[in-house]
Amino acid sequence: MKKIRTRFAPSPTGPLHIGGVRTALYCYLFAKKNNGDFILRIEDTDQGRYVKGAEDYILKALAWSGISPNEGQGVGGDFGPYRQSERKHLYKKYADELITKGDAYYAFDTAEELTNWREENANVKYDSTTRETLNNSLTLSKEAVQAKIDSGADYVIRYKMPKDETVSFSDEIRGNVSFQTNELDDKVLFKSDGMPTYHLANIVDDHLMEITHVIRGEEWLPSTPLHVKLYESFAWEMPIFAHLPLILNPNGKGKLSKRNGDKFGFPVFPIDWANEDKGEEFMGFREQGFLADGFINMLAFLGWNPGTEQEIFSLEELAEAFSLEKVNKSGASFNFDRAKWFNQQYIKTKTGEELVVLTKDLFTEAGYKAEDTYLSVVCDLIKERVTFLKEFPERGYYFFEDIKEYDEKMLKKKWKPAHKEKIDVLVEKLAELADFSGENIENLVKAFMEEFDLGFGQVLPVLRISVTGSMQGPAIFDVMALIGNEKSVERLKKGIVLAVELKG
Repeated sequence: MKKIRTRFAPSPTGPLHIGGVRTALYCYLFAKKNNGDFILRIEDTDQGRYVKGAEDYILKALAWSGISPNEGQGVGGDFGPYRQSERKHLYKKYADELITKGDAYYAFDTAEELTNWREENANVKYDSTTRETLNNSLTLSKEAVQAKIDSGADYVIRYKMPKDETVSFSDEIRGNVSFQTNELDDKVLFKSDGMPTYHLANIVDDHLMEITHVIRGEEWLPSTPLHVKLYESFAWEMPIFAHLPLILNPNGKGKLSKRNGDKFGFPVFPIDWANEDKGEEFMGFREQGFLADGFINMLAFLGWNPGTEQEIFSLEELAEAFSLEKVNKSGASFNFDRAKWFNQQYIKTKTGEELVVLTKDLFTEAGYKAEDTYLSVVCDLIKERVTFLKEFPERGYYFFEDIKEYDEKMLKKKWKPAHKEKIDVLVEKLAELADFSGENIENLVKAFMEEFDLGFGQVLPVLRISVTGSMQGPAIFDVMALIGNEKSVERLKKGIVLAVELKG
């Protein structure tokens, strides 16, 4: 049985959209599930649209996401080079072979000639009904064609799409798909700059790299009949196709784009992208505060469902569960709240030590410096209430500095002037507590409430707001234990003074 080989083949024409990351993910998962190879190939044949830094961005984005090719650009392998511009010497002979077979032809039409032709003929296309009226090797004599080539005239090589044929192929996601050749134009395969177009290069490279499954976005579906015909022309074994559904805007209308990401207020790229030449700057999921595994788990569910109740998957579990049969045909609407939920679940599963590695720089940037052991406990205490990594310093600021703002409305509501003397006694007891652990603080407070016949609602809100400024947060006794006896007592005294002032 032939070894499964998939490839992700992005063009370095800009940052890698999450739709591209999802394509890479599905290629990776399918290969891993079947003990195959996942290849990264850079398709940079369109030199006019090449963007500086885009290839490096692709490699970094995939690395952060955990989608690691075991062969390809940046990795190496037996089928390289894996950047198409470095394979330039390979493609011309295949284009020439198609001409020899009569399946392609030289076209000498200039850009100006084609523009004028299209302006004079509405909705016209270069196809079986028009090609024999244009400036190409089908209308010129062999001698005239050779004379043009010898003189250095610019030309492209076009595929000669046959008339009145039905091109059918099986798609792993969409089933049987058919196209009429009369609806297709004669695509350019080889350009005047000596570079192949995507259509020729990807077919040749997939064949030479022994790709068995072409998994790509549905925007390539209309190009597939041409690719099928090219495989037939070369008499090569055709790979299995699988065209993935689009990722749609949150309202379900239209493909998710960077503009709509800005409009709805969420990232659409895996990591930050900046292009000084174009003045572009876009925040990535990583910089928003997403964990890579949460990001990947979310992406996997945009178009695929395991058919079970399980929602949280490691990358290894995704590979085990993944199948193309469970990929949806229809587009998947992006839901940022859902993405945040996934991220939150992953943050909760991290240990304090793991979170220190991910957040220490964020704490430092916020001006909070502490030993890793201290930060570890802080992260462990507040992780249940954090959605993004960048929220850790903000949510946990009271572990490092005095309270910035109190929930005065709630403090005023919960404070009972008649209880002041009793609360003062509690403060004194806490100040005298030698072993200031969470358990000891809790036992002391409970004994105090029992002694003075007070309920939790009469004591804990005052404690919590005085120590953290808010009613929201982790277990107050653990917070007090971490910040220590002196700070806890100091804050309680300040909170009591504020409560008295609020009540008048």
